[in-house]
Amino acid sequence: MRAELAVAVREQAALGEGPTWDPAAGRLIWVDILGSRVHTYSPSTGRRTVMATEQHVGAAKPRADGGLVVNLRDGVGSYDASGAFTWLLREPVPGRRGNDAAVAPDGALWAGTMRYDEAPGGGNLIRLAPDGTTREMLPSVTVSNGIGWSPDGSLLYYVDSPTRRVDVCPADAEPATHRRPFATIEPGAGFPDGLTVDADGCVWVALWDGAQLRRYTPDGALDRVVPLPVRRPTACAFGGPDLRDLYITTARTGLPHPHPLTGSLLVLRGAGQGLPGVAFGG
Repeated sequence: MRAELAVAVREQAALGEGPTWDPAAGRLIWVDILGSRVHTYSPSTGRRTVMATEQHVGAAKPRADGGLVVNLRDGVGSYDASGAFTWLLREPVPGRRGNDAAVAPDGALWAGTMRYDEAPGGGNLIRLAPDGTTREMLPSVTVSNGIGWSPDGSLLYYVDSPTRRVDVCPADAEPATHRRPFATIEPGAGFPDGLTVDADGCVWVALWDGAQLRRYTPDGALDRVVPLPVRRPTACAFGGPDLRDLYITTARTGLPHPHPLTGSLLVLRGAGQGLPGVAFGG
């Protein structure tokens, strides 16, 4: 059966990002970074919620004991199940903000940063363990973006967008010294942004300014291209009760004449089979 592209949530997000399926609540979580909003959407009921954050929010992920962990401008914070906010890591750097993030199989949060002016080397990638300890995994990146793991957890995939690459390294190795190119995006095809890994071990990546999604096999071969009506897809994630629908966030920022669906949450129904996610804290 051919996958069908549809609109899940019609919205005008400035910089939609970070779709994440929350199985405990049966909802998709996504953010509008520049709008400082965390959105949720329940496909079974159509129910939506929108929560304002006090800072630009690069990512929001479910916590194991309820609530959300968020990658903000000045660091990583947590909303508990009642909505009370606590900083887990507050490290403000003038001109820098949080960007994409992902929860590893062990329940740790990997969170990236970037400068607003996208100055080379102005961002980094850190690992925040459930016990609160932090470690810088990659220094001096430019636009820290997609993060994901292979189905068996042995491989880490990572995107620093201006490199035009999806990199890979053993999950138990140091990314700074062991990452290598997995897939390279040719000039003119856009820039790799957010990614997700499916149950077959294939890597799906959204191409900013490329108006498409791409799926790469575990050996790095391109085997599927999904054209999109919007120029700036930002990220993708499998969701729904059976994890077979691929949700796609999109951005309007910087576009003088955006497509009417730009800024909306799109869905490619029956795209494949996703992997169960892990909440922060395990």
